[in-house]
Amino acid sequence: MTEDIQNQSISTAPELIPASMLAAYAYCPRLSYLQWVQGEFQDSAETVEGRLLHRWIDAEEDPIPEDFQPFHARSVSLSAPQAGVCCRIDLLEGDGSHVTPVEYKRGETRKGPAGPGIFEPHLIQLAAQCLALRENGFSCDEGMVYYILSKEKVPVKFDSQLLDRTGALLADMRRAVQRGELPPPLENSQRCDRCSMAGICLPDEVNLLREMGAEKEPNQERKQEGQPEEKIRMLLASRDDQVPLYVVGQGKTVRKRGERLEVWSYEEGKISEARIREISKVCLYGSAEITTPAMVELMQRNVPVLHFTHGGWFQGIALGMSHKNVQLRIQQFRWAEDEERSLSVARKIVSGKIENCRTRLRKYDPGVPSLVLTSLASLSQDAENASSLQSLLGIEGAAGKAYFSRFGEMLKVGEESFSFEGRNKRPPKDPVNSTLSYLYGILVKDLFSTLLAPRFDPYLGFYPQPRYGRPALALDMLEQFPPIIADSVAFRLFTKQSLLDTDFIKTGIGISLTAEAKRKLIAGYEQRMQTEIVHPIFGYKVSYRRVLEIQARLLSRVLSGELSEYPAFVIR
Repeated sequence: MTEDIQNQSISTAPELIPASMLAAYAYCPRLSYLQWVQGEFQDSAETVEGRLLHRWIDAEEDPIPEDFQPFHARSVSLSAPQAGVCCRIDLLEGDGSHVTPVEYKRGETRKGPAGPGIFEPHLIQLAAQCLALRENGFSCDEGMVYYILSKEKVPVKFDSQLLDRTGALLADMRRAVQRGELPPPLENSQRCDRCSMAGICLPDEVNLLREMGAEKEPNQERKQEGQPEEKIRMLLASRDDQVPLYVVGQGKTVRKRGERLEVWSYEEGKISEARIREISKVCLYGSAEITTPAMVELMQRNVPVLHFTHGGWFQGIALGMSHKNVQLRIQQFRWAEDEERSLSVARKIVSGKIENCRTRLRKYDPGVPSLVLTSLASLSQDAENASSLQSLLGIEGAAGKAYFSRFGEMLKVGEESFSFEGRNKRPPKDPVNSTLSYLYGILVKDLFSTLLAPRFDPYLGFYPQPRYGRPALALDMLEQFPPIIADSVAFRLFTKQSLLDTDFIKTGIGISLTAEAKRKLIAGYEQRMQTEIVHPIFGYKVSYRRVLEIQARLLSRVLSGELSEYPAFVIR
């Protein structure tokens, strides 16, 4: 692929920019781009209240009288092709051809010595409405902002300075969209503190990695120079409490009832229920079903529905169509075609995997030979310097052999242990491998759906090269996590004797899990995913479930060019 093609714009600026998105651009260009161009959105208490408010305001659209007599019209939609803006005006008050737009806001005015003030984004939104009104033949010199919380109506004069500022922002936003580049994050801004999009934007995380480099410890240079350490704020998404809903077993059906999902059994009736707003995804195993109303509701809320076989093999996913991040997929395909770029990501992933394997052995295998730990440390460094994807595969294979050579030793419980002769699969030949395969399958499922959040193509990876029907990128990202998530769950269940011989079924070709064993594994896995740890780079407490999303978001920032290299997740 030529450099000319690589540098072509991958986005086309629309003819009309909504006034609300222009206001968001005035507040934070990165926020506006994420919401409008990429179609990402995360609710907060403020956004929910604002949406409920406008649901009332926009309930009915009032027509503007043709005789231009005094009127009050609600929810008036206008477009202005010359100005390049469109808008929906909450309330339009008119006296003949002279009109005054009124914008409703849920908050309160800014207090100052000169009296109540208005946030600039609100001024810009009103000014954009003014441009649309004037282009449609109305006389408009003033607008109003009504703040519901403080019950204040503040007038806004449409002077040349405000209109020029609005026009400049329109032009700047159009250029940003045309470039197809995500604007840089704000730096140490108070605007990020209560932003519901902070967990998607990752402003502090991106700024830190850009400043220090992905391989450095946070604030390492400052520590060496004796300067005060800069604290990284924990700016997470507003909904970090959502959990998956698992439906396992024949004859189970998921139904919608109001704001809840109910799980029904043909034999037992209703067996469980959960609030829809608390569900991150729905996982259906075997012949479990879901009704159309429930499916439609989940699609509208962008909650994925995943289907698995009885044995836990991932079959497919149903997801809504709210996301529009085409740029990321274009960048992903360009990177996948470039072996050097693919190798740069793969090196970090494999090196991180080896480091996590080494850490697990060091902490949980007291008898591990020092030679094994030294070998893994050397292999991790070799992975960082691998010259090709093929050589990287050989390094990973050697590291896996060293790790699993001690795996059985970590499983011993007193005088009893499940035998482990080495890693095998398809089908697994012993209970340990059957457990690991099932847990790895759940982890791949989570990574698959997590990668869909920023709109990656989970089937197009960087290491190794893609194969038919293989979720390559999900498996790429998987490499970092088995030692610290799936393996940890297996160790805990075996060492505490939660898994017994009766939980496994011996067949002619291998070992399978009973329904009770699957429930134990899912429960143990979810407990692990909710476990909070101190992030090794950013220093704040975060759950393993949130870690998966952070890593996916950071990978997207690498592909966009915002970060120079992928920071693998490595425990200490």
